[in-house]
Amino acid sequence: MSDYRISGATGEWEVVIGLEVHAQVTSKAKLFSGASTAFGAEPNSQVSLVDAAMPGMLPVPNRECIRQAVRTGMAIEAVINKWSRFDRKNYFYADLPQGYQISQLYHPLVGEGQLLIEADEKAGIPEDKVIGIERIHVEQDAGKLMHDQHPTMSYVDLNRSGVALMEIVSRPHMTSPAEAGAYLRKLRSILRYVGSCDGNMEEGSMRADVNVSVRKVGDTQLGTRTETKNVNSVRFVMQAIEHEANRQIDVIENGGTIVQETRLFDPNTGTTRSMRSKEDAHDYRYFPDPDLLPLELDDAFLDECRESLPELPDAKRNRYIQQLGLSAYNAHVLTAEVETARWFELLLGKAAEAQGKQPADVAKQASNWLISELFGALNKAGKSLADSPVTPEGGAELLALVGKGTISGSIAKQVLEIMLETGDGAEAIVEREGLKQESDTGAIEAKIDEVLAANPDKVEEYRGGKDKLFGFFVGQTMKAMQGKGNPQVVNEILKQKLG
Repeated sequence: MSDYRISGATGEWEVVIGLEVHAQVTSKAKLFSGASTAFGAEPNSQVSLVDAAMPGMLPVPNRECIRQAVRTGMAIEAVINKWSRFDRKNYFYADLPQGYQISQLYHPLVGEGQLLIEADEKAGIPEDKVIGIERIHVEQDAGKLMHDQHPTMSYVDLNRSGVALMEIVSRPHMTSPAEAGAYLRKLRSILRYVGSCDGNMEEGSMRADVNVSVRKVGDTQLGTRTETKNVNSVRFVMQAIEHEANRQIDVIENGGTIVQETRLFDPNTGTTRSMRSKEDAHDYRYFPDPDLLPLELDDAFLDECRESLPELPDAKRNRYIQQLGLSAYNAHVLTAEVETARWFELLLGKAAEAQGKQPADVAKQASNWLISELFGALNKAGKSLADSPVTPEGGAELLALVGKGTISGSIAKQVLEIMLETGDGAEAIVEREGLKQESDTGAIEAKIDEVLAANPDKVEEYRGGKDKLFGFFVGQTMKAMQGKGNPQVVNEILKQKLG
């Protein structure tokens, strides 16, 4: 249970949150027409006669859009309804040429499901929590009105009109901005693993309607909720919840009542403002779409959908912990995004091959290097894994040099810096810069003798029981050898010499 509470003038309050996420389905064509869905095209260059609602045009369902929605439902362990139906939601809006939206109200494609969000003490999520999902229905998107292109007129772009959306409706199970943020991140991650939505919130292909209500701690009745529309980032969703919860508490404590309404979030101020009252909402006059037969899914189609699913983040995380012996933290970081998991698995396979070992034997080395060294260096350079000059093959080559004792861990950091700057391979850099680790016992012994001769007082102190000085001798020897001494050999010879 979340500890998130808001202290008001009349006592402690808790927040109840539900999210309706609109995710654009990954497909080359729209839900009911063959028009392209590519992002960034010239306005009105991707509009078919169906999208423009020309007389006599009939919609034809896109099989791929249905398949992607079913696969998404399976990924959240939801009930897949073998029989579903499209309805018409009637309303007039300038960017909706038909005068209605084809959606699913009464018989959605996907029923009850769930999603696990992991504990995160820092974020205020004390334990793992399952968030219920009520349904996923498929519907067509509307077009877009642009009000800033002309002083007196609004322009209409119908490129998005008819694009397939999945509306993923959660239960009101979230009780803090942190939980809502974790839910949205996890849902986005699953959609990207499945390949059913690219999750690019900045391009509008995933956005959330945020339902918020407040109640006194201990109350069982839900308060009146407001819905903040089309919020397009995880951070903004969390800000909208925080602002809206505090606003509602202020209204109630000052003797007012919360109106069930639709609101908009302003990212510049972090506040919400009223858009329209739900009390005056139009009756959308839903009825079954007469141009579309009900969808009936057979077992062969469902089996094909199920077999096409990849290993999902929770299963992958558990495998990394149980079979590869990774820490829960490392496993979480590596599986949060599908691109990171793919990169790590390529690195792991190549590193195991280069060192002649099993993947489980090099997994800790590979995961620690990726998370600490490469992520750290990329972050410093303002780059992501997607545009890293170092490939998984290059990383494996570097790890093999450390694993075989050719270079030390500290030298590996220098080599990585040069790899990121030049794009050169690790072996070539080590050869060119003369960075090979020195394992010749004679050469190491000579340097140790020099260090001990230069520090007789410290030798005396060490032999007198000051064991902590051993690190000093190691450091001095490595310094004398410009970091190229094999640490294992240095330690062994020092122990012999110091007695």
